[in-house]
Amino acid sequence: MKVKVCGMREMNNLRQLSELAVDYVGFIFYAESKRFVSDGLMDRLFSIPPVRIKKVGVFVHEAFDVILDKIRRYHLEVVQLHGKESVSQCLALKEEGVMVIKAFGVSESIDFLMLKPYLNAVDYFLFDTQSPSYGGTGRAFDWNILRKYPYDKPYFLSGGLGLENLKQLKELSDDRLFALDLNSKFETESGIKDVKGVAEAIKIIRSIEREEQS
Repeated sequence: MKVKVCGMREMNNLRQLSELAVDYVGFIFYAESKRFVSDGLMDRLFSIPPVRIKKVGVFVHEAFDVILDKIRRYHLEVVQLHGKESVSQCLALKEEGVMVIKAFGVSESIDFLMLKPYLNAVDYFLFDTQSPSYGGTGRAFDWNILRKYPYDKPYFLSGGLGLENLKQLKELSDDRLFALDLNSKFETESGIKDVKGVAEAIKIIRSIEREEQS
């Protein structure tokens, strides 16, 4: 499984994470989020040599032109869409050469049929705990809901992932689970990640993988 750490805001923290086996780092361009990164902050983050981790731009209800500007300005390799983005918008972003992740909120259930139009328009789905704030709640949804996921499309799992529940992923045992999205459960404060906690999480994840392969 790949590992994504979302909600980054500080360069030294980013450099520390680059020394771990983190595959993706997320930058939130949603102004209502307490982990929001303004253009000024992003310019400072990337005024020095970048770290070698794929950069994910996280957007909510954002216009295509605004997303495209961020892709080009900050060399984003991935966009993660949490709003009401259309299939055509997702396809247009894919044509720009970036990987597209379409996020869906999960409460006590989810209608998987609403994902079907996006199957050929995105690279991955992401399942997160349903919230008016579009993520970062620190709450997990019932992962057993994903046992009814009917498609082959791989997905990211988000929402309340922490050291206390990562081992429960063994019970899910789904080959379509492509990546885990770590955020608020691994923070010392908003936007600042506990590097030791992330390192421990990666050890747990790799241990689960070894058990599944044995």
